[in-house]
Amino acid sequence: MDILVLCIDRDDDLGRKARIESPVVGRAANVEATLKLGLADPEDSDVNTILGGIKVYDDLVTQGKAVEIASVAGDPNVGLVSDGKIAHQIDALIERFRPQGVVVVSDGAEDEAILPIIQSRVKVDGVRRVLVKQSHNLESTYYLLKQVFRDPKISHTFFIPIGLALLIYSTFSFLGRSDFAVIAILAAVGVYLLFRGLGLDDFIDSTKQTFKGNLYRGKVAFVTYVLAAVLVLIATIQGSAKFWDYYTGDIWYGYLVLMMVFVNYSVWWYVAAGICVNLGKILDLYIEGVGDERAYSYPFFIFATGLIFWSASVFILVNSAGMAFPLISGQSTEYLAASAVLAILITLIGVKISRKMVGRR
Repeated sequence: MDILVLCIDRDDDLGRKARIESPVVGRAANVEATLKLGLADPEDSDVNTILGGIKVYDDLVTQGKAVEIASVAGDPNVGLVSDGKIAHQIDALIERFRPQGVVVVSDGAEDEAILPIIQSRVKVDGVRRVLVKQSHNLESTYYLLKQVFRDPKISHTFFIPIGLALLIYSTFSFLGRSDFAVIAILAAVGVYLLFRGLGLDDFIDSTKQTFKGNLYRGKVAFVTYVLAAVLVLIATIQGSAKFWDYYTGDIWYGYLVLMMVFVNYSVWWYVAAGICVNLGKILDLYIEGVGDERAYSYPFFIFATGLIFWSASVFILVNSAGMAFPLISGQSTEYLAASAVLAILITLIGVKISRKMVGRR
């Protein structure tokens, strides 16, 4: 056979609307399928596709070619599922008719996305796009917009701020405080944009995947992750509570002092959380017999970092707010210097121990 005319229905309107099983082979069968689909949905663009394919078929027959026409349909789940079904049908048609080439008939860019699959199996002699004359670019524009909004990153960036703004406005309007709605919307959208811009969404997603992986594989790190989350919650609550106590007190210390208050009362809880996470990783590496020099040194680095933050907060609180700390009052500078030296020593000890531990394995 010379040419096979292929009409593409990627989202299976034939099956969903007209209850017709694909592939539909032959001119008479396609005329009947067009009639059923047109009666089911007169506005469906695939009606024009099949009619266009029939016209191409008639033209080729007039030229004396050995031609057959077939309509193939995919699945409402457009993508890998639908393309796999179409590919299977095309393989069966090629095996049956052995065409020297095919002419592809479609109603726009979405259906033509199947072209690489067809070209990998048989020579494509031509492509005919059938569009309603009153809207030449409507189908392609619709397909482009649909593909753009299917991208999770684009849809999340576009829809979430709008939905968040509408939700906040409706909530404040319901509470009778619409005058605060604009401020709240700007603040929420600003926080969201910072969250996305700094890549914290990717960090949270990777943490979630790691958490699930540790649970499914039965790793010790799952328990230590849960404990670390509890410690982070405790740290945040304790630091925020002290922050609020000083914020609402009789004396205004300034925002820097308030931030140091938060750090001073929460930093060791955060350090404990970080060490818990790394201890879980170390135990899993030990059980699996894997040596990782960095894993053994991390707890020392975290502790040293916490010591620096805590001593810096003490220094600022003693000198800026006049707060009293046992054994430190009047010697805050010396204490800060000693803490820095101690932090460096702890880091060096951690490096030394980690190298020894890896060398033993």
